[in-house]
Amino acid sequence: MHSLYMAWRYLLFHKVRTVVLIAAITLITYLPFAVHILVRSSEAQMLARSQLTPLIMGQKGSALDLVLNTLYFTSKPPERIAMSEADRVDASGLAYAIPVYNRFVARGFPIVGTTLDYFSFRQLDVAAGRMLAVLGECVLGATVAAALGLEPGDTLMSAPENPFDLAGVYPLKMHVVGVLNSSHTPDDRAVFVDIKTAWVIEGLGHGHTDLATTTDQQNILEQRDDTIVASAKVVQYTEITPDNIDSFHFHGDTSTFPLTAILAVPYDDKSATLLRGRYLAETIPSQIVKPTEVIAALLQNIFKIKQVLDIIFTVVSVAMVLAIVLIMTLSLRLRQPEIETMYKLGCSRLKMVELVAAELGAIVLLSLILTAGLTAATLHWQLTIMHRFLA
Repeated sequence: MHSLYMAWRYLLFHKVRTVVLIAAITLITYLPFAVHILVRSSEAQMLARSQLTPLIMGQKGSALDLVLNTLYFTSKPPERIAMSEADRVDASGLAYAIPVYNRFVARGFPIVGTTLDYFSFRQLDVAAGRMLAVLGECVLGATVAAALGLEPGDTLMSAPENPFDLAGVYPLKMHVVGVLNSSHTPDDRAVFVDIKTAWVIEGLGHGHTDLATTTDQQNILEQRDDTIVASAKVVQYTEITPDNIDSFHFHGDTSTFPLTAILAVPYDDKSATLLRGRYLAETIPSQIVKPTEVIAALLQNIFKIKQVLDIIFTVVSVAMVLAIVLIMTLSLRLRQPEIETMYKLGCSRLKMVELVAAELGAIVLLSLILTAGLTAATLHWQLTIMHRFLA
């Protein structure tokens, strides 16, 4: 007990050195545990998301880009596929199709155009407000609503695809009608709109000012009899309201309009196999991928990176242990006069060994307690941590 008391008083006297040693040992022991926990958590979340999505259809190209863009709303948009492919999946009788168009953003968050089937498929419920009903409306994921401070009744502007393209499509001012419950998935970080609203943002649908009722004469270039010639001041609407929604229309066949992907939900395993078989021919421009296979291949690369990190941690840990040993050795040399004095007072060599061992033991014990606390906190908050960085 006397050795422990003296060791404790010594550590309190040398606070800076004690804190540095405790921090170094804590980092050495905590980092491998943290990496292991977070990698396993990310693996579980990514696999869970992919396992809940049977099949994804898209244009032939990078399967990884297709899956990441469709499931996690990351990566660059894949090559676009026509809406008619979704109709083709529905007509097959093997699955039902959920179109997805993820290309635009609003204040840094992806705008996902889809149908109401998506919310049923993902089991997403509205926490406030209501679900999409008409053109120009949007519902927000929980993270988006919290980050932007928006609620039903507010508006959100889409970002132009190219801010330097002055002749491009005007941004759309969307009306927020609902906020989704938190699902701890990438859906929390998305702005959802109807697929036709996404096409309006694309510029495939628009409305025009009613020149017969306009009060701004600058909109009229010439008027004679029943003919009105519009001036260049008339522009497409950037907001869809009850007063102008009837003027919005689409040019062209909507079956040819673009999608980035289609969620194909087969009715059973046999239907899934048959549907995939129909898209194996090289002449078919579309592809159907199984997300679990793509994510599994990605995770294999992640684990290779983890192995490299483990090696780095091992080397760094050995270096830090050697540094700690060096610090303790130098400390003993600096304490040589103190040790000589204790010898003269009758302290034995064994007692000095006990004192040094008690000091090291106290430092290691405090480090292990901190490591245990940090590890427990990481386990408790792992979903929140991974949601923040992956969702």
